[in-house]
Amino acid sequence: MSQEDKDLQRIKELTELMRENDLAEIEIRHGEDRIHLKRSQPQQPVIAALPMAGAGLSSAYAEPSPAAASPQKENLVEIKSPIVGTFYATPSPDLPAFVEVGSHIDPQTVVCIIEAMKVMNEIKAEISGTITHVLATNGQAVEYGQVLFKVRPA
Repeated sequence: MSQEDKDLQRIKELTELMRENDLAEIEIRHGEDRIHLKRSQPQQPVIAALPMAGAGLSSAYAEPSPAAASPQKENLVEIKSPIVGTFYATPSPDLPAFVEVGSHIDPQTVVCIIEAMKVMNEIKAEISGTITHVLATNGQAVEYGQVLFKVRPA
């Protein structure tokens, strides 16, 4: 077996190891040699919950409200973007927003779509409560960890 065949076999073993252990990325260094493997994963929403103040809403989108109380007093939970991409509040341009201020949500409620690399990723609330603020606008570029919604937990 040639060195090239051995290297390919090792890479196949590493990819199988990644698959078996549900690893998204692995890097191995041995002397001057370096192997960095990264596999695509289905998007899994990551929702961080921190108390924060909120914003008002006119139609489906809003800017922060100056009359909002301090984060500790309202005890709101943030729904943050789990990925970098483009925020969409509606499933299509001619349909209403997934949620708006006052909408009751449960953990399985789709609150928006974030498009990343031509893939439409449905973002679920992962919390029960009521939407108090929508902080992103339709078509807006969003960053990882950017606050999209604020929720008053049920």
